[in-house]
Parts: sequence; structure tokens; C-alpha cells
Amino acid sequence: MSKPVIATENLRHAFGEGELRTEILHGLNLQVEAGEVTLLVGPSGSGKSTLLTLIGALRSVEEGSLKVLGEELSGSSEQQRVAIRRRIGFIFQSHNLVSSLTVLQNVQLLLQLKEPNPSLRIERASALLEAVGLSHRLNHYPDELSGGQRQRVAIARALAPEPELVLADEPTASLDSQSGQDVVELLGDLCRRRGSAVLLVTHDLRLLKDADRIWRIEDGLVNRWQPDAASLAGNH
Repeated sequence: MSKPVIATENLRHAFGEGELRTEILHGLNLQVEAGEVTLLVGPSGSGKSTLLTLIGALRSVEEGSLKVLGEELSGSSEQQRVAIRRRIGFIFQSHNLVSSLTVLQNVQLLLQLKEPNPSLRIERASALLEAVGLSHRLNHYPDELSGGQRQRVAIARALAPEPELVLADEPTASLDSQSGQDVVELLGDLCRRRGSAVLLVTHDLRLLKDADRIWRIEDGLVNRWQPDAASLAGNH
């Protein structure tokens, strides 16, 4: 049986020092498996984004165990964290596309370290943009696209280096209902076919039905969650 892509054990994290110290994560234990779309849901301030930055090796682990792609991040050096980040695709609520570059050039950005051949970079970027339904927009600029199209470009860019893990922080927050659902379905389909894992932080309960596994975080604690019919219908 393959090892989880993400595994935490008694993971804790706090901000501030002394009397101002506030613990955000209170001993989390969760797993994310390869080939699955896992949602992380919970109210604002519950620690979702903090957990995502720890998993993405953007913060140092303070206490507990956090294994990502088989590597222990507790006690890791910055060099080790950089190496892990290169194996992860990141998608954010703000697509963070470079406005002065075309759609095709944006997707090629993350391929420069992995693929030195310019022709092969163009070929791979073009194939990904076709997969996300934007083959007719290769030479357009981000400002010429709709919000949903820009997020599709962000997905193609994140998948370009063939990451083993994709972390998405509220990627549908600025999209309408249909565009948001299309983006998550597309992300899940592309990653399942490549055997990657997706961990998606969201407030959008309409996405629950697209998940293989759901974790709910609240007050710094996390539990597996089986939503009821009302939640699956998108009712709060």
C-alpha cells in the first residue's frame, strides 16, 4: 500500500510569543492520498491557510510531525523546503498571472527549470492549455480573459512541472457557481489522470460532492467529515 502524500501527527503551530502567543493548530492528525481530491473546510480563522502554508513548506514546522511526499518537514532546512516546493503546484484565490506575458508564456514560466528545450516547453504548455479548454487563447493576455479562464490558466501553470501534489487555497472564491465547479472538476480530472494529489481549501460547500475525502478544521482541530444532504446541496 502506497504511503500518503501528506501525513501529519500531532502537528501544532502558534503565532506570537510570551503572553501574545496564540496557538492556531492544536495537534492535527490527517492524511491525503495520491490520486485523490481532498477538501479542507472550516470557518474563517480556523487555521486552514496556516496548515496549507506548512504543507507547502512555506513555513517551518514548530511541533509535531509533517511528512510531505515522503519527506519529514519537522526540523528541515530551508534548502530541503525549497526542494519540496519544487515538487508541489500552487493555486491561489488570486491567479497571480504575469499580466505582461501571454497565456502560453505564463504556463511556460514554471517549465524553464525542468525543460531546457524551448520547443518542448511550448509543446507541453500548449497541450495543457488545450486540456483546460483554452487552446484558442494561447496568445491572449490575462486581462483579455474572464475570471474563470484566468483560473484555468493558473491550473495549467501549476500542473506544467508535473507536480506530485497540488495545493489550492480558495481557488473558486472569485468565480461564479458554474465556473467554480468547472475549475474543481477540471483540476480533479487532470490530477487523477496523472496520479497526483489535490488538497483544496474552500468555504464553498457546493464543491463537497466533487471530493474524494473531506477534512473539517475548527478551533485548531481537524476531523474527517461526512457532510449531510443539506451541506451537499450547498446550504449553510
